[in-house]
Order: sequence, then C-alpha cells, then structure tokens
Amino acid sequence: MKQEKIFERLLQVLARYTQERESGNFVDYLEPELLRQRLHLEQQGQQGDWDALFDWVEQYLAYAVKTNHPGYVNRMWAGANPPSIIGEMVAAITNTSACTYETAPVSTLMEKYMLQTMLDLVGFNNGSGQMTTGSSNANMIAMMAARNTLSGDIKNKGLFGRPELFGFVNADAHYSMDRAANILGLGAEHLIKIPVDEHGRMRVEVLEQEIERVVADGGIPFWVAATAGTTVRGAYDQIEPLITLRDRYRFWLHVDGAWGGAVIFSETLRQQFLPLLEQADSFTLDFHKMLGTALMCNVLLFNRRPYVLREVCSAGDESYIFREGDDGEVRDLGTMSLQCGRRVDSLKWFLDWKFYGQAGLAARVEKYLELCHYAEEQIAQSDDLELVVPRESFNLCFRFRPPQGGELAAFTTALRNRLHRSGQTLVGTGLVNGELVMRLLITNVNVDKPEIDAFFRAVISTGRAMLAEGSGLESTH
Repeated sequence: MKQEKIFERLLQVLARYTQERESGNFVDYLEPELLRQRLHLEQQGQQGDWDALFDWVEQYLAYAVKTNHPGYVNRMWAGANPPSIIGEMVAAITNTSACTYETAPVSTLMEKYMLQTMLDLVGFNNGSGQMTTGSSNANMIAMMAARNTLSGDIKNKGLFGRPELFGFVNADAHYSMDRAANILGLGAEHLIKIPVDEHGRMRVEVLEQEIERVVADGGIPFWVAATAGTTVRGAYDQIEPLITLRDRYRFWLHVDGAWGGAVIFSETLRQQFLPLLEQADSFTLDFHKMLGTALMCNVLLFNRRPYVLREVCSAGDESYIFREGDDGEVRDLGTMSLQCGRRVDSLKWFLDWKFYGQAGLAARVEKYLELCHYAEEQIAQSDDLELVVPRESFNLCFRFRPPQGGELAAFTTALRNRLHRSGQTLVGTGLVNGELVMRLLITNVNVDKPEIDAFFRAVISTGRAMLAEGSGLESTH
C-alpha cells in the first residue's frame, strides 16, 4: 500500500473516532484478563499486512478511554487541543530530535521564543528555561539546580564530606519531590514534610521551626518548594511569607505550578492565587493539564539565572554533537537537558499559543473556576452529597453522604468503581485528613453546567441504588 493511501485510511479512522468520542460511554470497560483475551495480543502478525495493522488500531480505539468525553473528570488533563494534535502529527511525521539546531532548526527557535514569552509573562528577569518531560522531572531539575548552585564544586565532587542538605515541602506536595530527593542522593529523610493549615497550605511557622532545628543540628536548609495547587485539595502555598524566610535563610524557593500554575494567564486569578510569583527562584507549569496541550508539555523557568541549566545539566564530552553559536550563545538545547534525545514538544505548544493566545487561555482557566463554584453549589444543595473540606481552588473533595453503619472508604471506593466500570463517568479519589474522598477535577472543555448536573445525577442515582442493594456497606473491620 502506498504511503499516501495509508495516511488517507488513517485519517478516515481517526475522523470517525473523533466524531464519536464524546457520545455513548466514556469507556467500554473490561477487566484486564477479559480485555487481554478480547484483544488476542498473542496472535501472529503477517509482515507487511496493513489490513491487520489497521485492525489493531481499530481495537485500540474501541477500548481506549475517551478522554474528550464529558464523563472523564478523573485526571488533571483531558482530551487535547486540536492545534497541538496537529503539532504532534507533524512532529511524528518529521521525526527528529530537538537536541540540536541542525536536526531541529524550527523547533529550536520556537522553543526559545516560547520560553522567553513565558519568562516575560511570569516576570522572571534575566532568566532561562527549558521544556522537560513533565513537572516531576522539572521539580527534580530545579532541586538539582538548587543543590549544585549551593556550592560550586558539588557537581564534580558530590555530597561527600559536607554538611547534610535538607529540603522542605508541603505535606501534601506531589510525590515527585520524594523521588527527586532519592535520585539526587539527599535521602528521603532529608525532605521534610511541613504540616498544613485548615486550607491545606504549608504552615509557615512550622517551616521556620524546622529550618531552625536543621541549622542548630549543623544541616543546611537549601530548598523549599511551594505547591501552587496541591494534587488532592488544590491548595496554594502562600509565597509572600516564604520569600521573607528565603531572604533570611538563603534557601532556593521553587514553585510547583504543575496544576494550579495555569492561573498566570489571567491577571485576576494570578493576583488571587500567586501574588509575588515573580520573586521565586524557579517555577514549573504543565501545559498539558488545564491548558489542554497534547501530552506531554511542560516548562521549567529560572529567575535571574541565565546560565544555570548549562552549568547544572551539561557534563561529559559533548563535542561530538553540540555546537555553540558564532555569538557564543547556546545553540543546541540538548546541552541544557538531562537527556540527549528530546521530543519536539515546542511545535504543539507554539501552535496552541498562537491559536488561543493568552486571552483565550485565561478565559478557559477562569471558566473552569466558575464551573468549580457551580459544582460546589450543587453539592451544597444536595441531600445526598457533602463536601469533606471547603473548596480552595479547582478541586472539589466530596462524597456521597456516609451510609449508616457502613465503612466509608469501602462504600466510596465501591461507588466510584461502579461508575467507572459501567462507563458512566471516571472521577478520581484521594485522602484528605486520612479520609477517602471523591476528587472532582474540571479540566475538560466538553464539560459545562449540564454535564456537571449529569455527573452528579449519576453519582446520586448509583449511590442510592447501592444503598438499596446494601452494596459497599460491609465493614472491613
């Protein structure tokens, strides 16, 4: 089959899927073993058989989760923006690595343009940045930058024979912080979790006490990460008091905005949730979450440190691949990255930016917050539902009202699983103060007030049916 016919057939398949992905159930759910049998994964393939290949594509789409579907309210991301999908397809067809200018000239310039655009938007002066594989990686790179700039020879001599280094995070911070502490050789016990207040924010007075304790014991407090939108509650750590402490103790202040950092596109929401962000040392944001760029698309930005990435990430003999520009400027972005091969993510990011613009992205984030307020009102008006903790931003932590004499976590889990496996809706769960809750996230452009109403109707009708059956009421104790 000629290539043009292959792509023509593929586009027909994808067009049909696109037309149907917002209707019906969000998934045709099967248990893993049954799905494995249905797929016939062990079936012997025929070399060069395009019909068989398209059968596999059709099967994949038939059982895939429809992340564009309004019933998909589970994760911090949903179906991708059409401009970024086009970018992904073009990047796949051209198939190059964004590590050097000579192999990816256009994407290199696009990435530099977008990085400077974001630096200006955040208010970082004389800064630098890079696209990473996601905020988990970005948090680690920022922590590594903080560690290596603490002393000029840590990069070469390591942490041997030095005072112990300690980082501090919100007790509800993302688990990538723990993994970063492990990977960078700090040790999990050197990442101190600070208790939160009634809003889910890091208690600054406890942070200062812990810093003082570390200093008194001869340690060095080198890193504090503020979370802008915690994973479960959506809490924003307060930056202003952290800046005061930073100026006193000279640690690196990082802001993890993987989820809630999208408020920077709206001046109103930025002032509400992230005032004084421009004074932080580093900041990360996932474009593939609230902003809808195709997975993955992340940016890590540094303030007042134009060369930090080259100093931190570059190592070993790179002369075979990387070149400097005639003006001494960094020409190849791979020299500032932890990995050699780099996906061309800048194209989809650039296309989204040009298509929607700051105003369009701001309107999207503002609409999500408005819908969260609406959903909160629906919960308050329901006799069957309750908020477990007050809403802080974009996350709603709620549950079906506790059944009498039942085990709360077991019932919540059973209710969530029935909604999932019936294909009605997929909603997340999480722990708040040790209690299991449903976590509603609205980051899907196909969700509006009618879809929120339909979601709650599904939760209530399913919960009532389970109560009538006695399902999920068994105590685990």
